[in-house]
Amino acid sequence: MSNLASPCVRNCCLNKEDICIGCFRSLTEIMQWGKADDHFKLQVLSSVKQRKKEHQESRVIQQKRR
Repeated sequence: MSNLASPCVRNCCLNKEDICIGCFRSLTEIMQWGKADDHFKLQVLSSVKQRKKEHQESRVIQQKRR
């Protein structure tokens, strides 16, 4: 059993690319999380970190344009 916690923040809403705007996981990653091994979960968490960073950077750019 894995000890890695889900990145879910209970703010589930998918964008047009099927990425949750709350936890930044894809719909596929969300569905596979419960049965996944630690290797997969670590890969997902790495992807989540990158997606969140990209999202935050795009918001900063948008705010600067205002």
